[in-house]
Amino acid sequence: MFDPEYHSQTEEPKKENPEQPAGRGEEPSNKTITQLGQLTLPKPDNDIFTLTIIGQIEGHVVLPPQNKTTKYEHVIPQLVAVEQNPKIKGALIILNTVGGDVEAGLAIAEMINTLSKPTVSLVLGGGHSIGVVISCGCQYSLIAETATMTIHPIRLTGLIVGVSQVFEYLDKMQERIIDFVSSHSKVSKEKFKELMFNTGQLGRDIGTVLVGHEAVDVGLIDEVGGLSRAVIKLREMIDEQEKEKKIQNDTLHPVTTGNHHEGQ
Repeated sequence: MFDPEYHSQTEEPKKENPEQPAGRGEEPSNKTITQLGQLTLPKPDNDIFTLTIIGQIEGHVVLPPQNKTTKYEHVIPQLVAVEQNPKIKGALIILNTVGGDVEAGLAIAEMINTLSKPTVSLVLGGGHSIGVVISCGCQYSLIAETATMTIHPIRLTGLIVGVSQVFEYLDKMQERIIDFVSSHSKVSKEKFKELMFNTGQLGRDIGTVLVGHEAVDVGLIDEVGGLSRAVIKLREMIDEQEKEKKIQNDTLHPVTTGNHHEGQ
């Protein structure tokens, strides 16, 4: 017997979106938010990947839910995917961060620095503390005219541990930061240490705050600029890399023309 109610219940879902497989809906976007902390934005044939480092960089300790954070376990798989995806030609790293977990920040900076594809960082608002290291991890760095960067030593908060080995470890970690920044920017170790241990700017702490052009003047950042300039620079770097690849490919696999009648 034909049952209209049963027929409408079974057939209606198929008519909602005949081009979309059943069971999909908004699930991919939800999964992206849950797993990577990002919305899936429309990217029509876009070969530039954009990564945002915002709020506080969360590492091994989970921060309170009211904190705006960038979780390093979200960032790492995205950078691995960028390296493996042949359609992605370059990465734009946008920072507006107060800093955070030192080891997580160093891990992100090292991954960005070891990508085989061109990378450009853009500091908007602020790129403080370990955010300085991440911005220097890119091949080219820019900072907005009104953006700031705070350079300071590694801090101990909360429980004070009076064990010499702990302070030796912190000193080694601080040296890792100094070495990374000095080797991936134009600032010298001596100048960076001077900025780090400056006592004249911050009332209750030691360190230095650099605004826009000041970060460029000391050699920490390459250029003052905004979003359009960052994209233009990244596009230039991508085009340059593509040209180099073509030259290498032509050298390894030269194209031969003409007729060869050797031995005839």
